[in-house]
Amino acid sequence: MTQLNWPTGFDRTPKMDREAMSKFEAALGQTTQELAAEMERMDVDKWRGEIANAHTKSSGLPLHNANPADPGFVLRWTDESEQFAVACDASPKLRDNVRTVYLWIHETRMRSQRPVRTGDSEFAAARLPPGEETDATSTKPAHKVLHIEKDAPANVIKSAARARKAQTHPDNGGDRDAFQRVVAAEEVMLDE
Repeated sequence: MTQLNWPTGFDRTPKMDREAMSKFEAALGQTTQELAAEMERMDVDKWRGEIANAHTKSSGLPLHNANPADPGFVLRWTDESEQFAVACDASPKLRDNVRTVYLWIHETRMRSQRPVRTGDSEFAAARLPPGEETDATSTKPAHKVLHIEKDAPANVIKSAARARKAQTHPDNGGDRDAFQRVVAAEEVMLDE
């Protein structure tokens, strides 16, 4: 049996506390198609579903007949070098856990289409802590964060940092963590 790679820091639902979710009567195959469509709409760099057995499509989404002993489902994605994950094991049925994740993704993505501005991205709740990073692209060298050459002179570093700070600043609809990475990259490059 394959072990489900549950995200670090996410609590598991004890088996006896899992409750059936009859309100989700959608078939697993339909839900996985809808979830794949949502992830394409989000236009993330890379995404993958995970279940506790090998009955999956190449995307990691479960096949229509998957029935693992562990019904938990994890959806992971990378966007602009940040790692995200959402997971559900609240139901004893894989179908319902995948549906719950799909609905969360759909509802959260739809919020991004509203003209409301917040201090962080709609998916901030799904952002994984730095210790969870598993993708090499999540730890970019300073010059790549600033989109400049490794040996750029100080005036180019400052100019690139100023432009990237304007793009990533939370007050301009940017991401706080991305902004902080730009600030740190500028400091690193100016100290070299």
